[in-house]
Amino acid sequence: MPTIEQIRAARALIGWSQGELAEEAGLSQTGVARIENGTNHPNSSTIEKIVAAFDKADVEFIGETGVKKRTGEVRTLKGSQGFRQLMNEVYEAAKAGDNNICLFNGVPDVFINILGPEWYDMHAARMRALKRTNFLKIIVRNGEKNLIATGFSEYRWFPEHLFNEKTVYAYGNKLAFLNFNDNDVTIYILDYAEFSDSFRVLFNIAWENVAIRPEKKSF
Repeated sequence: MPTIEQIRAARALIGWSQGELAEEAGLSQTGVARIENGTNHPNSSTIEKIVAAFDKADVEFIGETGVKKRTGEVRTLKGSQGFRQLMNEVYEAAKAGDNNICLFNGVPDVFINILGPEWYDMHAARMRALKRTNFLKIIVRNGEKNLIATGFSEYRWFPEHLFNEKTVYAYGNKLAFLNFNDNDVTIYILDYAEFSDSFRVLFNIAWENVAIRPEKKSF
């Protein structure tokens, strides 16, 4: 969670007024002012909106004190807040019509633990509300029964000896690499359409030729 000082520094870095931040984040200028002067303690939803607004402007928060302008094509997200931001991006890609979202090496229990059950339930509900089926393909460990994205996703099992918990998400023009460690996560996002498309080719080869439907006999 960025500090008040980081929010002020981020605005200064890109020359935003409090009103411009409010507009980009979908908040009121008064609300932003109260956050910055310490009279209002924002909830996690408000912080997510602020972080997402700065992310669109290529601004990253570093630790508890740093702010920088992103200059490359790779950015890093961390922890439950970063994970939620990733899932917000996946939702926006789906909402925009991406029917070929791919998740490789899915680990449902870890997802729920880090995102939080209530937050994941909200995410799943909005994905189902798009009224499209199987626009998300998910490869999970052979024998996995916790198929949490049922209703908008299609699942297939992967052989145990080929599976690991280094998860990869392809959505829109982006590839996200998720590294889970001690109930925490670090996410590296590459915004490069050619790499995203190439990964999807490899994913679909594995999907069609190696993975199997859960209702069929296990490996």
